[in-house]
Amino acid sequence: MFTRVANFCRKVLMRDEEAPVEVEAERHQMTIIPRESHNISRKDISENALKVLYRLNKAGYEAYLVGGGVRDLLLGKKPKDFDVTTNATPEQMRKLFRNCRLVGRRFRLAHVMFGPEVIEVATFRGHHQAEAEGELEEDRNLSQRAQSGMLLCDNIFGSIEDDAQRRDLTINSLYYNIADFTVRDYVGGLQDLQQGIIRLIGDPETRYREDPVRMLRVVRFAAKLEMTIAAETAEPIPRLATLLRDIPPARLFEESLKLLQAGYGYSTYLKLREFQLFQPLFPTITRNFTENGDSPMELMVAQVLKNTDTRIQNDMRVNPAFLFAAMFWYPQLEAAQQIAQESGLTYYDAFAMAMNDTLDEACHALAIPKRITTLIRDIWQLRMSRRHGKRAWKLMEHPKFRAAYDLLALRAEVEKNPELIRLTHWWGEFQAAAPTQQKTMLNTLGDDSAPRRDSQNAS
Repeated sequence: MFTRVANFCRKVLMRDEEAPVEVEAERHQMTIIPRESHNISRKDISENALKVLYRLNKAGYEAYLVGGGVRDLLLGKKPKDFDVTTNATPEQMRKLFRNCRLVGRRFRLAHVMFGPEVIEVATFRGHHQAEAEGELEEDRNLSQRAQSGMLLCDNIFGSIEDDAQRRDLTINSLYYNIADFTVRDYVGGLQDLQQGIIRLIGDPETRYREDPVRMLRVVRFAAKLEMTIAAETAEPIPRLATLLRDIPPARLFEESLKLLQAGYGYSTYLKLREFQLFQPLFPTITRNFTENGDSPMELMVAQVLKNTDTRIQNDMRVNPAFLFAAMFWYPQLEAAQQIAQESGLTYYDAFAMAMNDTLDEACHALAIPKRITTLIRDIWQLRMSRRHGKRAWKLMEHPKFRAAYDLLALRAEVEKNPELIRLTHWWGEFQAAAPTQQKTMLNTLGDDSAPRRDSQNAS
């Protein structure tokens, strides 16, 4: 996977062998890789990204492709998107592109719109002025930091050298220069790419305090690229994991989708648990973890993430509502049983109350949108055991029937419960049967006694 990267990294490093430089110093020397020594080709870059790069360059500005796009091209992968960085300010970008809009509060960005494709352009970020008393008035207006160290506003512009130091990971701080088609490396990203290392730029604890979401990015890229996290980058994460509670829940919801619905959710989940990052995102689920990790809930979480990864890798659609319905099923089931026992409510009412409590706690951490929690409720409330008369046909007409059936199948697989296995098999046959055969299946149903609370429970 890293063969091409390794080849041109080796060439570059061999040129510097005669100068005995310490490793840390070498990491901060700029390295320029000429066109003939790397594998990036313009035919693999979005035409719209090239339009932005060329226009900036023609107008006299520096213009570079940067970040994950460069990293993926060097790895021989197809980039998901293409980001551009430049010394043009957002206001200059707006004058240069009519199809441009400025976004972002913490750091101003320019979005150049090409129909459904958006090319994000960022001005080179600069270093902050001296702390507290020595700060310039202008810096205080453009950059604000909370007591915890988190950056609240970050509109300090600088040079490309400053920008390289301000980025998060070394492998995401590589620049493709449209002016001469070279690749520039200011922080040792090429060597880390070759060796498969995720390394944070700068002091890890300081960088995590500036933006705690960087801890999630470190874990996500390690899982996505199957790389190892550098020891100094990994060490502070468990200690600082609780800083994620200071992040707006809406932002954490978006991050949770990147973590769990990008095709490598299961391996990401394992790393989130390893670094104690899962708890701030899913406190309800974490509270029910067991020592051996073999509870039905943990088996369900693992299996639904594996299934989601498989669907994404096969270019099939995935829905966060189903993912969360499966992940939170057993916590809300346990809550329903507890409420029913303690309150004397009917199980149906206890089940409804448990749904509210479970989703309220989940939304407090992640701010799951109402459109998704509504679907989760629909999936949970479909009572798959009720099949007599016209109920089976009515259930099949429900928009979330397929999701409820898939959840039933998952539960049967996880619990190895004979009753759930038979019910899953029956619904599988019923869906595929002709109308006359469906009628026969319904007529031959035995007496449908009330479902056991620990297996059917309102499904």
